[in-house]
Amino acid sequence: MSFTENGRINMQVFYDSKTDLLYIRLDDENQQVINRRVSEDVVLDVGEGERIVGIEILDASKHVNLERLLPVEYGVGVAVA
Repeated sequence: MSFTENGRINMQVFYDSKTDLLYIRLDDENQQVINRRVSEDVVLDVGEGERIVGIEILDASKHVNLERLLPVEYGVGVAVA
């Protein structure tokens, strides 16, 4: 898992306009994943420890306002107990 200087997780968003596929990468660690389809247009990439490391959204333009979303890189805060 990749963290920024302020302790946030790096989340990357990729869009392929040819296939209309949006991919949200939550973990930049190189690892084997299992694909789990959770709906007709959403596939989760599940990595080590059953953690979700990526989300694929098929036919993304039907589900997401891409003009508002791209290009952007988000940081997600992590709670430390």
